[in-house]
Amino acid sequence: MPAKRSSFDRREFLKKSLLGVAGAGAWGAVPGVLKAGVQASSAPAAAKPGVITRPLGKTGVALPVVSMGVMNSNNENLIQAALDGGIVHLDTAHGYQRGTNEGVIGKVLKGRPRESYFIATKVPGEPQDRRTGNFLAETTAGPFLEKFELSLRRLGVEYVDILYLHNVLTKEAVLFEPLMNALVKIKQSGKARFIGVSTHGNEHEVIRAAIEGKIHDVVLTSYNFRQTNRAALDAAVADAAAGGIGIIAMKTQAGAYWDRGKTRPINMKAALKWALGNPHITTAIPGMTTFDQLALNLQAMTDIVLTDAEKADLELGGGGEPGLYCQGCQTCLSQCARRLPLPSLMRGYMYAYGYRNLGEAYDLVASLGVDRNPCADCASCPVQCALGIDVRGRATDIARIQDAPADLFG
Repeated sequence: MPAKRSSFDRREFLKKSLLGVAGAGAWGAVPGVLKAGVQASSAPAAAKPGVITRPLGKTGVALPVVSMGVMNSNNENLIQAALDGGIVHLDTAHGYQRGTNEGVIGKVLKGRPRESYFIATKVPGEPQDRRTGNFLAETTAGPFLEKFELSLRRLGVEYVDILYLHNVLTKEAVLFEPLMNALVKIKQSGKARFIGVSTHGNEHEVIRAAIEGKIHDVVLTSYNFRQTNRAALDAAVADAAAGGIGIIAMKTQAGAYWDRGKTRPINMKAALKWALGNPHITTAIPGMTTFDQLALNLQAMTDIVLTDAEKADLELGGGGEPGLYCQGCQTCLSQCARRLPLPSLMRGYMYAYGYRNLGEAYDLVASLGVDRNPCADCASCPVQCALGIDVRGRATDIARIQDAPADLFG
């Protein structure tokens, strides 16, 4: 979620937050919930009445429906306030903020009882075909295991609660045997309590592959009101939940803004509530960079019913601008004469213009191996996006970020 000036400081936030006079550390009794083997229907023992919790598949864990995506935040005070305000689950990744995000979280977690929080990180498998998302024949588990060990050291923990194989887009990637075996090995070692995959596109295929693989405890999936493939996605989510796989939602805010100029923000609270309207979603991990955003998201912990005004804000009837979110459906891939990795370019565009996370946008686009002007050889573009996105315009725009020096982004 994009940064903006907050009207709250941490002290004022704690006074006005969900837990109010209960104060910081009011979730100190959560340990009984976060230990494996507890009944999945359990709720945090010290939760304020009204906080909605849901079981995470068959893991035996129940979590509040709102968690924190920490991808865009390096504000230790904000992360502390989230934990003190009632959030239990923090989501990060090995590569976020060029590897510094896990370290920031580690500083916040230092001194807190290990069982009082629930931490997930994501590690990519490499090398990977940047267009299709499939792993190459030479891909091995070695780099994956090394990166995970570094993630543990950065976080300052002996184990994570969830380890995801990051950003898989195909059945073949989910079921890639060397990395499946690595996930199982890590879980057996006790360094990850639960294992899963994360996906930014082609979600229904990825989820069904996780069901087929029979090793995954959790899937982290894009899930929001802008997706046009919801029938297939909802069916896969329901089948996964029925099979005991926990489903966690990301990209719930669908790019944060309707327009590149950031004059029309998406109603963040409404978008979050919409995603949580699916009872098979255990929790969502909206990104937060300000205390105002955190306060709004905490409100959804007790109320996920959309009002008529919120439904209108989300333009659920269609129409309007396409927004900054690409749903990663991959239908554009076969239409592109140059075989560009268009969904990844569109995601980079969203990172830059929606989240204002230029470092993440730069790293993603630079990894794709595309030209600075990738569409120059085409007189016209045949790509027709399901959401109405100007694919050529955005690909040309975001590819320019490669002209900036890498050290500009930290």
